Amino acid sequence: MTVCWLDNGLIRLGFVPALGGRLLSVRIGATELLWRNPLLLTDDLLPVGGHVFGPNDGRMGDWVNYGGDKTWPAPQGWAGPGQWAGPPDPVLDSGPYTVDATAGAVTMTSGDDQRTGLRLTRRFSLADRGYRLDLTAKNVSDRPVRWALWNVTQFAGGGEVFVALRDHPAPVVDLVAGTGNPRYELTGGGALVPNQDVVGKLGFPGAAGSLSYTAGGWRSMFSFAVDSAATYPDHGSPVEVWLEHPLPAPLAALGDLDPPARIVECEVLGPLTDLAPGAQTSLIIDADFAELSSDTVEET
Repeated sequence: MTVCWLDNGLIRLGFVPALGGRLLSVRIGATELLWRNPLLLTDDLLPVGGHVFGPNDGRMGDWVNYGGDKTWPAPQGWAGPGQWAGPPDPVLDSGPYTVDATAGAVTMTSGDDQRTGLRLTRRFSLADRGYRLDLTAKNVSDRPVRWALWNVTQFAGGGEVFVALRDHPAPVVDLVAGTGNPRYELTGGGALVPNQDVVGKLGFPGAAGSLSYTAGGWRSMFSFAVDSAATYPDHGSPVEVWLEHPLPAPLAALGDLDPPARIVECEVLGPLTDLAPGAQTSLIIDADFAELSSDTVEET
């Protein structure tokens, strides 16, 4: 199994193309900033014990959550061919991606997915203490399709998310209430989602183009373009935040989802795009990671 590393002396990124083209490690010095499942992966991104990597399908309770950063198509759903019925998904989420590693960049490309008609490409290039992620979804089928790019980054729970907001009549919406709707507070030009034990998701139709996750003395920041004239999935949400924590029993209402840990997902979405055969849509996300001073940590 191939593990790829990008390192510029300040930040080190680790990728496993065979696991759905995932970014599974962001390290600055001895600090790991992403969540990954320690029951499945070592610090070197190799399988634990006798675990075998391979495409995974079924209900949400069957999903093998390795963690890290991955790209999916949106909208999610199980009502018909215009919705992505995952995770799990044996091609885009857990299938092998090809990889092209050059100086300062790693590009991973999925197989052709018959269900969605898409081929996904994820290109990471280093930038000081961060990276640029260039995403592309290409329609490789012989039919028109309509999808949005949806990038999901998982962090260990215990911190807080801040989503910058623009003027909008409904800047935040409840999307999923597994055990309840996550709490949030409108403050300082945005929405603050505090640490809390809940399984649920918020959407941010008023997202202005940046969000951050602060935990353990570090702030992980993401910047991206928002097209106010475009249509986004999930009530118009360019940003979504998912929270989960371990439960005494799987959630039957969510396909027997069984959260493995306290996890926070920071999710960035592109606009819904009608794609003729051969057409593609793209999304660029800039990530930056900063260590906070003790004074800043106390203030937040």
